[in-house]
Amino acid sequence: LETALFEYNETHAEMNLVLFDDAVLHVARIVRIIKNTGGHALLVGVGGSGKQSLSKLTAHVVGFNLMSIAVNPTYSVNDFKTDLQNMYNKAGLKQEGVLFLLTDSQIINEKFMVYINDLLSSGNIPDLFNRDEKEQIVNSLTNKAKGAGYTADPASVWAYFISKIREN
Repeated sequence: LETALFEYNETHAEMNLVLFDDAVLHVARIVRIIKNTGGHALLVGVGGSGKQSLSKLTAHVVGFNLMSIAVNPTYSVNDFKTDLQNMYNKAGLKQEGVLFLLTDSQIINEKFMVYINDLLSSGNIPDLFNRDEKEQIVNSLTNKAKGAGYTADPASVWAYFISKIREN
């Protein structure tokens, strides 16, 4: 972990972490959780206790993209949906691992929780993509879905897309 922290600090804003025994165990737990298909973790603790830093280090250790939202006074539900779409495209289309880091202070609209609930429960957020975007995703994944044993019908390809999101 010290080597991973050194590598992280070379390419990102420096994190001055002390990797005491409990911190190492927390990183190991987060790794175990997020490497499981559909794995999600809720980290609870006092602000400033290192939850975000350990999550960032974990994303680096497992080679996941760290994604977060940048809330500002004009940030809206549509902006949140766009950020989720970007995350879904990385996880489902590009099939890259994603660690989505969201803090309680970033939930500025209660509708965010509806999307998060759908994300956590099934991976399928019903109104995240419009019809044209869904069609484009299905068309781009049809061959991969067929190769993975799914049929070529749109509902089956969409199920493949959602399975890749849950996996990544």
